[in-house]
Amino acid sequence: MSLNIKPLADRVVVEAAAAETKTASGIYIPETAQEKPQKGTIVAVGPGKYADVSGTLIPMTTKIGDAILYGKYAGTEVNIDGKEYLIMRESDIYAVL
Repeated sequence: MSLNIKPLADRVVVEAAAAETKTASGIYIPETAQEKPQKGTIVAVGPGKYADVSGTLIPMTTKIGDAILYGKYAGTEVNIDGKEYLIMRESDIYAVL
């Protein structure tokens, strides 16, 4: 998948996973009651952040294709080519699955 967007510094572009539409017991959840997903896949990664003191580039620890967990209110929602994405800092990512 190719996006025409290149995040800067320590930012990543994430495609959020679909919200759960059914509970484990089989009850369907209406769209108004669905929770915002906290899981997604990285589709673009910036080059990394420069250290304040030494000025050396600190490379990113995540890469394209990583499945991640992030905070409920992390990132900024953007619409690119009719699809919803999140742009967030790498520090907003809690874990790589």
